[in-house]
Amino acid sequence: MIPVTGTSVDIGVNANRELVDKFCYLGDMLSVDGDANAAVENRIQIGWNKFRQLVPLLTNKDIPLKMRLYSGCVQSSMLHGSETWPVRKDNEVAFQRAEMKMVRLLYGMKLQDSIPSKGLRETGIRCHNLGTTAKQFAMVWAYVAMIW
Repeated sequence: MIPVTGTSVDIGVNANRELVDKFCYLGDMLSVDGDANAAVENRIQIGWNKFRQLVPLLTNKDIPLKMRLYSGCVQSSMLHGSETWPVRKDNEVAFQRAEMKMVRLLYGMKLQDSIPSKGLRETGIRCHNLGTTAKQFAMVWAYVAMIW
């Protein structure tokens, strides 16, 4: 039995380890309770960082393939590792919110324009619903794990 005292664990001779609620392992945030909230928050933050790096290209009116650049760089960085997350409805909503904020900035739209997210998706702006995509990735991963 490993002795646990407060916020540290004694694992041997002169070796104590700190107990934490969440930590980063191989670029993915893991939490004690096993949900994906920490990972989703972290990936959304990484997506915003990537978006800020690409703002000069993404907001340039002369570049015709903005959504491809957005999809290839920002969306892929946000969905990295999502195959292994237990995606819940609140995680889907967080992804959708972040994505729609980015798309509105991408096309210079404001909330005062009163264009709902569903209407924005139907206007020809081809952006995938990140929350649904993350859930689909997780289902494919679960299927692959099941047949192995």
